Amino acid sequence: MNPPFHKYHALGNDYLVLEPGAVPELSPARIRLLCDRHFGIGSDGILLGPLPAPAPAPAALPAFAVRIFNPDGSEAEKSGNGLRIFARHLFDTGRVATAPFLVHTAGGWTRGQLLENGRAVRVEMGRASFTSRDIPLLEAAPEALDETVTVAGETVRFTGVTVGNPHCIVRNRPATADTAHRLGPLLETHPRFPHRTNVQFLEVLDRHAIRIEIWERGAGYTLASGSSASACAAAAVRLGLCASPVTVKMPGGDLHVDVAADFAITQTGPVCAVAQGTLAPDLWHRLEEEKLT
Repeated sequence: MNPPFHKYHALGNDYLVLEPGAVPELSPARIRLLCDRHFGIGSDGILLGPLPAPAPAPAALPAFAVRIFNPDGSEAEKSGNGLRIFARHLFDTGRVATAPFLVHTAGGWTRGQLLENGRAVRVEMGRASFTSRDIPLLEAAPEALDETVTVAGETVRFTGVTVGNPHCIVRNRPATADTAHRLGPLLETHPRFPHRTNVQFLEVLDRHAIRIEIWERGAGYTLASGSSASACAAAAVRLGLCASPVTVKMPGGDLHVDVAADFAITQTGPVCAVAQGTLAPDLWHRLEEEKLT
């Protein structure tokens, strides 16, 4: 048996798309192996789908479901880049065309639409919330707009946001890769975030542009993240630092985010197909080994 895979990237954030039944059950060990860039195929995560969508759908549109896995084997509620990649895969496999459709994730429903003959995708990410209970964030004000936490002997000021998954947005530290590597893992696993958190370091460039560096929960340092860009754009607008639309500049490229008056988020950005192929017998047998179940 040689199961197929498809690989895409969105601004340098790459995912494997595996269709149900293509591989054995995706245990954390199997996910780690497939995502490993030396011993597996290599990716920032796995998208398993399309799966049957739960009923009822919120609109009379074609509806699909997908599960999103981080390279450490954990499952993510939502991923903007992952959703855009999954939308492109649906387009490439003839399941959708250019009309809107729905995708369900562990973080809820989203609406997608292919643009530029599949080279770009628009995704409605849902409403951003700054409510501590929603994020969730412990020992915080009802809205997590100016919180502090101490890590590595430093007091870090941050804004907490959820767009279906948690985010910790830091403004009083440089938006550099070094900062993300140094403070990101400490903030990701801080006990005030009981589900762990994505971490961003934000710099405002002008009223319609920000620059961010990202430490992604379950993945580490990341060139781009659609949910991080969405959360940071929403926070910049909520704090009065920017006005919609916001161009979010990341090491992997730019993502365009619209923030509505009710903080509903829509992001638009590119997707690039990288490769498709089959798992070689050696890797397939490794996946089937009992210790990986």
